[in-house]
Amino acid sequence: MIKDVLLLTVFPAGMALAAATDLFTMTVPNRIVIALVAGFFLVAPLAGLGWSDIGIHAAFAGLALLIGFGLFAFGWIGGGDAKLFAATALWLGPDALLTYSLITALIGGALTLALLFLRGVPLPVALAGQGWIVRLHDAKEGVPYCIALAAGGLLVYPQTPFMAALGG
Repeated sequence: MIKDVLLLTVFPAGMALAAATDLFTMTVPNRIVIALVAGFFLVAPLAGLGWSDIGIHAAFAGLALLIGFGLFAFGWIGGGDAKLFAATALWLGPDALLTYSLITALIGGALTLALLFLRGVPLPVALAGQGWIVRLHDAKEGVPYCIALAAGGLLVYPQTPFMAALGG
């Protein structure tokens, strides 16, 4: 029972919190990423992952971190996005990482196009008092890409060993 609750909540809650925080503040606190990483190491054995599986997941997370920081170095994503990408790769593992990356890229592209469009139209006066909306509307600001990272992760999560372990 507790195992099922952890499998159903730790990753989805962390991803939802990261997306909401990025939307409202344009940052992803390290404590969210650290909680996701710690949560993985707590939940992975409960899902039946052995040490070799955990090591493979960790290796792919390390690779994802290198890729993420490469994208960060070019200014294409933020540092929080790079760290969340790696933490998500830790949870999803090698079998779902390519699918996750493709889905996230599509969602991120759609999000970017939507923001570019919305930034091209005047902000309604009724929304001008909301700091996070003003920041989101500002063309000098980036894109809260953790929304795409979280959406992609949540869409792919059902394909992971964590969901396969439910009720088992």
